[in-house]
Formats: sequence, structure tokens, C-alpha cells
Amino acid sequence: MNGQEYAFLVVAVVGSISAIAVVTARNVVHAALYLVVALLSVGLTFLLLGAEFIGWVQILIYVGAIVILFLFGLMLTKAPIGRDTLDNQNRILSAIVAVVIFAGLVSMTVAAFPVRGAVAPPPAPGDSLVLGQALFTDYVLPFEAVSFLLLAALIGAIVLSRKDEGN
Repeated sequence: MNGQEYAFLVVAVVGSISAIAVVTARNVVHAALYLVVALLSVGLTFLLLGAEFIGWVQILIYVGAIVILFLFGLMLTKAPIGRDTLDNQNRILSAIVAVVIFAGLVSMTVAAFPVRGAVAPPPAPGDSLVLGQALFTDYVLPFEAVSFLLLAALIGAIVLSRKDEGN
């Protein structure tokens, strides 16, 4: 094994542990902080694979914006933070759904890579210029829809927090 494989192994272990901690955390704020580590490990994985643009976008957008917006919304709405107020009795059903989804993902991954010794096709040209042109021409509507949705969520959190202060 070379240095890149060791680094990937460390990033994968840290990311897996933090992803499990996101689901099992007793506090929502702690879960969001574990989510930061999990998303950071995904960005580092892209960086290790040589996709620098996607890796840095993953880190900047998801870690730097989405999770911070999530924490900001949590603090503005004064949502219940502890496990006692959020817990319900659907653990067995959710565990069954999680196992079924995991089995489906594993079967799709195995089907996508059927032969172990096959030669991979050459990568398609995907530098940042091609990605930027695709994002702002073909995918501009979904891009703007997501930004509008995030803006609406932020405005909704502010409105809900203002109602709570008036009572």
C-alpha cells in the first residue's frame, strides 16, 4: 500500500465513524457537528482521488454553508435539542428500512462493477471549465431552485423565531 491508500483508509474510517455518530448522537447540535466531519471526509476523498474542484466545492458548500444553515435554523427556531423530546417508538421499522436500503445500494454497487479485473474506461473530460458550463447552462434551473429553497428555509426560520419572541 502506498501513502494515498493509507490516507484514504484513515479518511474512510474517520468518515464512517462520524456518519454513525450522526445517527446515534443524543443531541442534534452534536449530530450536526459530526455531520461536518462526515462531509469533510467526503470532500477529502474527492481530493485524494484527484478531483480537486469537486472536493473543494463539497467542503465549501456542504460543510461551510449547508451545515451552518442547519445549525442557524436550529438555533433560531428554538427546536427541541435533546433525544428525549425527539425520540419515538419506530426504531425497528426504521432499522428494517435502513437494512433494505443498504442491501439495495450494495447490490447496485456490485452490479455496477461486475468484473474484478476489467480495465476501466478512460475518464471523460471533466475539468472545471466543462463542469462550470454544464452547471450554468444545462443545470441552471435546479441550481436556482435549490438556492431558492434554502432562502425560503432561512426566511421561515426567522419568521418562526419572531413569533416565539412575541408570545
